[in-house]
Amino acid sequence: MRLHEYQAKNLLRRYGVSVTEGIVAAAPEEAAAAFEKLGGTSAVVKAQILAGGRGKAGGVRPVRSAAEAARAAAGLLGKPLVTAQTGPEGKLVRKVYVQRDYEIERELYLAAALDRSGARAVMIGCAEGGVEIEDVAARRPEKIAREVLSPWAGIHPYQARRLAFCLGLSGRLLAPAVSFAAALARAFLDLDCALAEINPLAVTKDGALLALDAKLEIDDNSLFRHPDLASMADLSDLSDAEAEAEKHDLSYVRLAGNIGCLVNGAGLAMATMDMVKLRGGAPANFLDVGGGTDRERVAAAFSILSSDARLKAILVNIFGGIVRCDLIAEGILEAVRRAKPRAPIIVRLEGNLAATGLDLLAGSGLDIIRADSLDDAASKAVAAAAAGDLARPG
Repeated sequence: MRLHEYQAKNLLRRYGVSVTEGIVAAAPEEAAAAFEKLGGTSAVVKAQILAGGRGKAGGVRPVRSAAEAARAAAGLLGKPLVTAQTGPEGKLVRKVYVQRDYEIERELYLAAALDRSGARAVMIGCAEGGVEIEDVAARRPEKIAREVLSPWAGIHPYQARRLAFCLGLSGRLLAPAVSFAAALARAFLDLDCALAEINPLAVTKDGALLALDAKLEIDDNSLFRHPDLASMADLSDLSDAEAEAEKHDLSYVRLAGNIGCLVNGAGLAMATMDMVKLRGGAPANFLDVGGGTDRERVAAAFSILSSDARLKAILVNIFGGIVRCDLIAEGILEAVRRAKPRAPIIVRLEGNLAATGLDLLAGSGLDIIRADSLDDAASKAVAAAAAGDLARPG
């Protein structure tokens, strides 16, 4: 679960992370009032969307009066902001964050993140802030400093000092840098984050360290421990399909293809999409209904796919380990009768009571294509999608 910048900063402030002073606003007049309340001669109005790249897309606007703050907010609120991370449709701006302006001497990068390849948490630092860290890592990996975090102690003082030296922080900035890193590590661990990113981390002209921007991503699997965080989720930022998936606890990611994929288990879902690509097709989504799914969740997943007008085929790939394939077949039949999807449906069932499930599908009288293996299913889905494209007028 991703949080907006203003939410992330409010949480980080509780842990002692030095963040900017700012006020969230949902209307131009609120932005003007926020400027006045901050009491400065200049501020920055920042669009609040769950995507990066806002500055380059015009979503961060410096202002020097309350009237300018109102105009900047009016230019952002209620409009989609298109960034490198949103896709061409952009994300609708519903709130802005009016942040006090600061005199900046240097911009750095600091983040705590999960290193999935190493199965550990790390803190990453770079002397170049305000940039895409992935680009720096690809072009100049030697610029990236990293320290492994302890699940219990966070970051040790000697590790924080080592990071600070790599970022060029010494002298009177050394102690604040160590404290900043320790506070960020505590927040990352306590909040069960997948990412806690400060970009940029500013060195101000008066010699302070300050989080100019902040991004927190919370591990969804931990939300049962954090009902206060779960209540902060902004479902309005999700598409209709994403919101529906969230409601039924389904893992759904929209992709650019035309073959809908409904699979139980993330690993099998990835393998299914890989096979579709191998056979020359393009998946339209990642949709994992879970290893212990039931017919209700399958019906909900079908409803999501049926609402996607791009689909030329729907591929269902279920392995019945914990789940019973006959119950999944009942869910498929219920969903097909209810949603009446226009795209051909290819079903592969394997495992627990698969034969019974396939008999139910065969005896239904519905136009459902049976597949005997993953390769067979992918091939039939790609062929069905190609036939659908050929049948399309024009």
